[in-house]
Amino acid sequence: MVFSSTVFLFFFLPLVLCLYYNPLLTGRRFRNCLLLVASLFFYAWGEPAFVFLLMLSVCVGWFVGRHLQGKRRKVWLALGVVFHVGLLFVFKYLTFLLGELGLLHGPLQGFALTLPIGISFFTFQLLSYLFDVYYGKAEAQKNLLSVALYVALFPQLIAGPIVRYEAIAAEISGRRENLDDFTEGMLRFIHGLAKKVLIANYMGQLADTIFAMEEMSTGTAWLGAVAYTLQIYFDFSGYSDMAIGLGRMFGFHFAENFNYPYISRSATEFWRRWHISLGSWFRDYVYIPLGGNRCSKFRWVLNLFAVWALTGIWHGANYTFLVWGLFYFVLLMMEKFTRLPERLGRLSHIYALIAIMVGWVMFRSKDLGAGLHYLAVMFGFSGIGLTDDFFYMYLEETYVLVSLAIILSLPVLPWLKEKAWAVKAVTAIEPVAAFGIFLLTLAVTVSASYNPFIYFNF
Repeated sequence: MVFSSTVFLFFFLPLVLCLYYNPLLTGRRFRNCLLLVASLFFYAWGEPAFVFLLMLSVCVGWFVGRHLQGKRRKVWLALGVVFHVGLLFVFKYLTFLLGELGLLHGPLQGFALTLPIGISFFTFQLLSYLFDVYYGKAEAQKNLLSVALYVALFPQLIAGPIVRYEAIAAEISGRRENLDDFTEGMLRFIHGLAKKVLIANYMGQLADTIFAMEEMSTGTAWLGAVAYTLQIYFDFSGYSDMAIGLGRMFGFHFAENFNYPYISRSATEFWRRWHISLGSWFRDYVYIPLGGNRCSKFRWVLNLFAVWALTGIWHGANYTFLVWGLFYFVLLMMEKFTRLPERLGRLSHIYALIAIMVGWVMFRSKDLGAGLHYLAVMFGFSGIGLTDDFFYMYLEETYVLVSLAIILSLPVLPWLKEKAWAVKAVTAIEPVAAFGIFLLTLAVTVSASYNPFIYFNF
């Protein structure tokens, strides 16, 4: 089930809200149990068999967590990490590894494991729980249902943001729902839904069409790269907005996951603004434990290499993801040692955008060969010329929406809200505009057939 589906918008969410805010049943235990049951149903809607895998992971995480504040803490932590990382490896990477080793023949011919939706996200959340308990940032949870709710809570279950246990441990048992949070959450959900339905889906159709072309011009290749750059931002940031909004409606406060990443002037800044929860997870649980930058320069470079290799691999079992992660490692090293962004001055924004789009092309491509060929076309080393009929046709059909998407990817709305003359106008118009946008997204959702979420694959 996805947030932008008719089942979720017209049946699941209204029913859960009505039961959750039933004036006759207001106890914290009831509301937590309701959210857990609803979350398991939400996951089972698309992955009925893997609900048991999810609950097995939760039970193991809870059991190991109970032993992290006693004797043999390191042994228990190692067992918990090996179990969860091993489970992630089996379902996400084993088939790929067997294929690369040439073992998918004979009795293993046709072997392939289905990837459980959201396994990377709920695995990282369970690891976060174990690490937070081990390092004393949070108390081990005695109640299994509380751990299950933390992991399975449907707003962030299948595509993040990655929520730290220490961040919401208190809210699981002691949150206070109020009208202001509910209203703010509802508006945030509508904004995210509009990002997804009105922008990301259309950018995705354009990107899919161009990336599927066997031959194209340089201009068409750049248009496809721009379309995918906009699609993945509005798709994932839209989902994060919806998740944060839904959490707020139920009294949870999730941290921000995006901060207008396309205004960045360097790869370093981009990763402070893009998928913030993933970047901070690797920083706190991998980079710093490895030694961070408090070590020799050679060791520091190795630490960064490990983090960016893992960042790429986390996204999937394909060499394109590994190359994408290591591409950012190279960029960050170059920026650290040459201070390129500072040297470029105002041109640093152009450098960052080109680098980001180059990375997204490799990220989007089905394999390394396809990615390298697409990049060759973009930079004029292949293709059928600078422009072609397809370029002008696609540009004519989409330039309004592409232009609007580019504008909305910039902090234009926050800038307007900061202006004194606009505060009253925005305050008065926002609820009305949000209602109109919601009706429009509902109309598009009912009629549309193209509605994928990119990060469901990770």
